[in-house]
Order: sequence, then C-alpha cells, then structure tokens
Amino acid sequence: MKDHRRRIGRVLDAHLHLLDRQVLDRDELPVSTLDDLELDGIELGAAIDPDAPPPKITAILTGADLATRIFGGRPPSSRRMRIPWRLVSEVGTTIRLGVTGDSLDATWAERWVSRHIIARIPGGRHDPE
Repeated sequence: MKDHRRRIGRVLDAHLHLLDRQVLDRDELPVSTLDDLELDGIELGAAIDPDAPPPKITAILTGADLATRIFGGRPPSSRRMRIPWRLVSEVGTTIRLGVTGDSLDATWAERWVSRHIIARIPGGRHDPE
C-alpha cells in the first residue's frame, strides 16, 4: 500500500471545511457560498482504488441554488459559476480569494441588481450614516 500522507498540501474534509462556507474576496467582501467542488483525479461512477492518490480540487462551483434547495433537484451545470482553486488564498472559517469579487463572473447577478435596482432606490448608492 502506498503512503500518500507525505504529499505536500493540506487534507480537507469537503463537508466539514468547504461546503456551504462563505467565499470572500481579497477585500473581505462576500462573493458567494461554496456549493460544490470540481475534482481532478477521480472519474464519476468509477470504483476508487485504495492505493490511488487523493483527488485534487481544481475549482469552486457556485451559483443560484435557492430554488433547488427548496424544491430539490440539481441546477443545470450551465448555471454554475466556476472559480479556479488557484485563486483561493486561505481556507478557514471562510474561503478567502486572492482577487477582487468584481473580477469574477460569480458576482455578476449581485452587481447587476446593485446597479440597476438598488442604485435607483433613494439612498441606495451609499451606506447609511
């Protein structure tokens, strides 16, 4: 049996350390929540060899999942936003990214609502004093 414990990296329990965690950008502004992960080194539906190396996380998948959480099912993969794992700078209570949220497709809906709806509400262009 091969010993994979000596590999460089951190062992994470996806359910415990990652899923449903808030994702923050480098300015500590909320981007989204982590809904799913994209893994490399594991084939869907294939048996996992006990001697195989552990899979690697390649991306965070996020998107509008509210309806599927209420009514069940899975959203289509086209509705998922993909944030490459290489952009993650820290995993703790939250998932922190090394980039600003404005540079990601994952925040387009929030930016659109902010610019086209919230900005039209009196006082919606600034924080209350």
